[in-house]
Amino acid sequence: MTLRSCGAVTAICLLAAALPALAHHSFQAEFDEKKLFQLTGVLAKVEWSNPHTYFYLDVKDSKGEVSRWALESFGPAQMRRTGLSRAGLFESGQTYTVTVCGAKDGSKNLAWIKDFTFPDGHKVTIWWGDPKDVN
Repeated sequence: MTLRSCGAVTAICLLAAALPALAHHSFQAEFDEKKLFQLTGVLAKVEWSNPHTYFYLDVKDSKGEVSRWALESFGPAQMRRTGLSRAGLFESGQTYTVTVCGAKDGSKNLAWIKDFTFPDGHKVTIWWGDPKDVN
């Protein structure tokens, strides 16, 4: 292999390694910590993955129309530190109330989770509100 082709392979590897970082965004770019509100709906699914966990909640409006909200939170390691895990805590089909920070542009059903109220009534705070805490 020539020096030139080694350089090309190295450049391609570095670009490929950077792709996950491009998909990652900052809290401040996407969400407004002053735009707090609550959603109550049926949990449709959970994506327990890095760099952020997503919860999809089907929320019914006053007209009875259902919209799916993508609710973002910390990755699995941070979720475990708050006492939450995928196993048994979150069940699809159950109703949850979630306090969230809305998306800055307000045009999409996307929000950052502040706390969960579970079907049995207990509440778990995931995030206390300092944007510097969010990657």
